[in-house]
Amino acid sequence: MPAASTDAILHINGLCFAYPECPLFQGLDARLPAGTTLVLGADSSGKTSLLRLLAGELAPDAGQLVLQGVPLHASPAAYRAQVFQGDPRSDALSEQVAQDWLAALPARYPQFDAAALARHIEGFGLQEHLHKRFLMLSTGTRRKVWTAGALASGAALTLIDEPVAGLDKPSVQYLQQALAALATQADRALVVAHYDALVGVPWQATIALPDR
Repeated sequence: MPAASTDAILHINGLCFAYPECPLFQGLDARLPAGTTLVLGADSSGKTSLLRLLAGELAPDAGQLVLQGVPLHASPAAYRAQVFQGDPRSDALSEQVAQDWLAALPARYPQFDAAALARHIEGFGLQEHLHKRFLMLSTGTRRKVWTAGALASGAALTLIDEPVAGLDKPSVQYLQQALAALATQADRALVVAHYDALVGVPWQATIALPDR
């Protein structure tokens, strides 16, 4: 668990959440710093649920989340405006053209980095796929487009779930390099949920979830 820090990007205070007959978190406390945080756990350990809670998509049973001084419970819209989160497998993206979806992101994220997006498009080898709708893309390519947008968003809290699912080896290597390059950013937290630590990524903090 990350140590307490007065300059943490995200404060997690006493977070509790349970599904019927399946408690996941009881009084979770953490201070997530700028840079990269790993949510480490096996299948069914609650990684995805935790990211959905941090995004404000799921409502906790108790506890508070405060993102750069903005409490989720008091200012949900202002909190969520600072978050990049989603599921590249979602049917909501199916009819969108990849390059149109990417082109719409700067309007939502004021710190969006167009130069970084260009690097990620090249690094993931996406140029030939940008004119296609998401439903025409393979699972891995959909994830690469979504991850390129997430990394370039500049969102104060960027949540990425199981980032290597469906990716080819060169894309996994590029992802590791891109995360390593963002690990020292001073104004945003990238939270990555995965079953193992990605090689070469200097994690600033780790939340290890027990097996269930």
